[in-house]
Amino acid sequence: MRALTAQFKLSTVGSVQFLPVNLFASVMGFSGLSLAWREASQLFGTPVEIADICGMVAVVLFMALSIGYLSKCFLYPRTVKEEFKHPISGNFFGTITISVLLLSSVVGRYFPLAGQACWIAGTATTLTLSFVFVSRILTGHREPGHTVPAMLVPVVGTLDIAVAGGTMPFSWTHEINLLSLAIGGFIAFVYFTLILSRLVHQAPLPAGITPSLLILIAPFEVGFLGYSNVAGRVDSLASALFYFGLFLFAVLFFKVFNKSIPFGASWWGVGFPMAALSIAALKYALLRHAWPFTLLSAAVLGLLSIVLAVLLYRTLGMLLAGKLLAGK
Repeated sequence: MRALTAQFKLSTVGSVQFLPVNLFASVMGFSGLSLAWREASQLFGTPVEIADICGMVAVVLFMALSIGYLSKCFLYPRTVKEEFKHPISGNFFGTITISVLLLSSVVGRYFPLAGQACWIAGTATTLTLSFVFVSRILTGHREPGHTVPAMLVPVVGTLDIAVAGGTMPFSWTHEINLLSLAIGGFIAFVYFTLILSRLVHQAPLPAGITPSLLILIAPFEVGFLGYSNVAGRVDSLASALFYFGLFLFAVLFFKVFNKSIPFGASWWGVGFPMAALSIAALKYALLRHAWPFTLLSAAVLGLLSIVLAVLLYRTLGMLLAGKLLAGK
């Protein structure tokens, strides 16, 4: 076993020991991009094959990362345990469960039973993870520097249950969606207040995790999508969620997309929040039938597509150069 581990470490691309769990955010990003392009096919008449290609990329990424991270769990269980317990990086374990939820919508269009199985598995693990992380934060003695936007991922990720569950056929789906909205919505309010207070009164976020600022828009845009699915309409509350998320994106855009911020795996944190904004903008444009919303939705979708393409290109470049898994 030691010989096998040593051989694994000598891989030209680095060691799986240093595979960061937050790379699963790439699956979230491309799953969201697939769903956004599917909405665009209704609004703009774009080929649905674009959505299919993005969905296939998401599935391939999930399979590759799952194999890699399962290898890490087998070879370096202590490292995985420490990563899970870490007050910042541990939050990104939520990207795994949310990826499963989003893939249920991507896969379910062509394989309904597989989509339903993914949604049930994603729902169970997301709710379990939210219980663990809420219990953890209530133990007290939390360092102010550990109050970061990534806190929103494992708990407020429950909102994605209602987003992906909008088409589930089970008799109990509605109640589960309501449960997820209740947990995610109220916790989002509390966490958002805590994070905003930290950003105002404490030192700025380290450059390495600054891109995660965009996670702050996720509760509002994902909340818009989940709430409108459950309510079956876009009312004033849904519109308010959409508009505030859009305003927050405008405020944070130039703070995040700054040349002074070094590139790293943490940049994938911008993917799904932007995807959620894009899907919400497209859905809103389909409802309102006004050119400003159509123009906005096209701009956000175009920006999202470019950002994810650049992130994928640069991440693969780092991997092949041996920098992504170098552990430095």
